[in-house]
Amino acid sequence: METISPEELAYFKEMLLQQLRELISNAGQTVGHLVQVSEWAADPLDQAAMETDRSNTLRIRDREYHLIRKVNEALTKIEDGTFGVCESCGEEITVARLKARPVTSYCIQCKIQMEAFEKASGF
Repeated sequence: METISPEELAYFKEMLLQQLRELISNAGQTVGHLVQVSEWAADPLDQAAMETDRSNTLRIRDREYHLIRKVNEALTKIEDGTFGVCESCGEEITVARLKARPVTSYCIQCKIQMEAFEKASGF
């Protein structure tokens, strides 16, 4: 089992902080844009298209909000020394998995088991 080095922890922390800055910036831009845009189209089809665009934008931002929460959780784990530890089995998560998904809370084996259970259960 590989242990995360202090250099790798610093790498993940900087990566997560950069991701957090980008997500917060995007969220601020979207809110500002949605507040400024109060267009109403004369054509009902144009209005429907505008509403669909707004709905899609808000759905994307909602996903980003959840990602912001996960990034903050990962940063907290770095600070408290639990980053890279599977919340299910307690084993270390591989560096390769953390590089692919630094906000993960589960090792690949536990995540595969969880997804198989969800699929079998219809969740």
